[in-house]
Amino acid sequence: MTTVVFDLGGVVVLWDPVPAIAAVVGHQRAEHFVHGGEFDFAVWNHAQDSGRSWADAEAAATASHPGLAEEIAAYRTNFALSLRGLVPGTAGILRALHDRGVRLVALTNWSAETIHHAPEVFPEVFDLFDDIIVSGAEGVAKPDEEIFQILARRLAHPIGGVFYVDDNSRNVDAARAAGMDAVLFTDAATLLAELQGRGLLD
Repeated sequence: MTTVVFDLGGVVVLWDPVPAIAAVVGHQRAEHFVHGGEFDFAVWNHAQDSGRSWADAEAAATASHPGLAEEIAAYRTNFALSLRGLVPGTAGILRALHDRGVRLVALTNWSAETIHHAPEVFPEVFDLFDDIIVSGAEGVAKPDEEIFQILARRLAHPIGGVFYVDDNSRNVDAARAAGMDAVLFTDAATLLAELQGRGLLD
C-alpha cells in the first residue's frame, strides 16, 4: 500500500491561538501576548509540542510573567477556538487519496493534551487517517530527526521516498534529510499538482 504523510496545522487545519486567548482577555491583549515579543509564545508552545505538560508550562510561564497570567491560562482552556477551520482544498485531496486506497498518516507537532480537539471538531477529515503521530505524546518534535525514526517504526517500513507535506521549511528539510520525498505546502492546488506528478492522484 502506498503511504502519504501529512502535517496537520497549516496543511489540513487552520490554527490561530489568538481567538482562544481573546475569549478571555480580548483581541488586543491576545495579539500582544502571541505576537508582541514580550512573551515568546512560539518557544513556549513548542515545549508542549515536545512533551512538556501544560500544568508545568503554565506554572513556569506564570512565574516568569505574572502579569500575563490570564493570557497564559486562557489558551489551553479555550484551545478549541484556535482551530479556525480546514485549509481550503486539502480535505478534498485527503478524500481522493483515501478513495484510491492510499494509506494516510499524520505527523504533527501538537500537544498530547490538546490533540483530541481536532478529531472532535473535524471528525469527517480525521477519520481518513490510518494513524496520527503526535509529537507531544512521543516527547520529541519536528524538525528533530528522532521524530522521523519514530515515523518509520510506526509505518513499519522505511520512510525513504515516502511522500510528505509540511508548511514549515525546516521540517521539510529535516524530512528530506531523513530520505523522504518532502514538499513545502503553499496551497492545495500546488499540492495536487505534486501528487499528480508522482502518479498518486489523477
